[in-house]
Amino acid sequence: MEGAVEMSVFKGLVLPLLLLLAITLSPLVAWASTPTYTYKVVRSFPHDRNAFTEGLFYLDGFLYESTGLEGHSMVRKERLETGEVVQSTTIAPQYFGEGIVAWKGRLVELTWRSEVGFVYDLSTFKPLGAFGYPGEGWALTKDDHRLIMSDGTPYIRFLNPETLTETARIKVTDEGRAIANLNELEWVKGEIYANIWQTDLIARIDPKTGHVLGWIDLTGLLPAAERIPGQTDVLNGIAYDAKGDRLFVTGKNWPKLYQIKLAPK
Repeated sequence: MEGAVEMSVFKGLVLPLLLLLAITLSPLVAWASTPTYTYKVVRSFPHDRNAFTEGLFYLDGFLYESTGLEGHSMVRKERLETGEVVQSTTIAPQYFGEGIVAWKGRLVELTWRSEVGFVYDLSTFKPLGAFGYPGEGWALTKDDHRLIMSDGTPYIRFLNPETLTETARIKVTDEGRAIANLNELEWVKGEIYANIWQTDLIARIDPKTGHVLGWIDLTGLLPAAERIPGQTDVLNGIAYDAKGDRLFVTGKNWPKLYQIKLAPK
C-alpha cells in the first residue's frame, strides 16, 4: 500500500510536470480546433545545396533567393527548372543576409542583427540605398499595399513600402498561445504563410488578427537519406506563383525545391 501511495504521489507530481515541459518545449502543439494540413508533392526542382536560404519569392518565371551567413550572403535570380543562377550580388561580409521582397522595380533585403536593410534595383541588382529598423530582421513578403516583416518574435510588422518604416504590427497566436520564431514569409491568397524556425511546420496566419488559421505539416518532405548529419538543413523558404497557383517550398542547404499541394490531415 505504501508503494502504491508513493507511486500515486510520483505520478501526481511528475506527470503534470512532463506535460508542462512538453508544451513548453514544443511551441507548435496545434490545438485540436486548429486545422492541420499535409502535402502532396507535385514536382521537385534542383536547389543549390550550399544555399543557406533566408528569403525566397517567385516573379515572372524566376525564383529570387537570398542566402545568409556572414561572408556568404547573396541575393540571386535563378531559373526555376534548373536552379541555374542567372544574376547575383553579394553583400558586405559583416552582414548576415535575410528576407527579400520585390516592390515596384526595387528589391528590399533585411539583415539579421545589424538593424539595417538594403534596397536594390530589381532588374540590375544595383544598390540604391539602405534603411534602418529596430531589432532583428528575419523575413519579408507583401500584400497589395504594405511590406510584411518577421523578426523572430511572435510579432509581424507592417511597413510602408515607400518609406520602409513600421506602420502597424500584429501578434501571432494559436488559441491565445503566442507563436514565436516566425521566419520566412509568403503572401498566399490573402493569408500570411510563415515558416517556424527549426520545425517542419508552416503557420497560415490571418493578417488582420494574427490568429493561426491552420498548420501545414511538411514532416518527411526532405527524405532522411538526403539530409547531411550536422548540417542546418531545416525547412525555410516559401514562394507562391499566383498566376499559376503553384506553391513552392525548400530549406536551408536542401538539394531540392518542391512544388506541393495541400490536403487536410
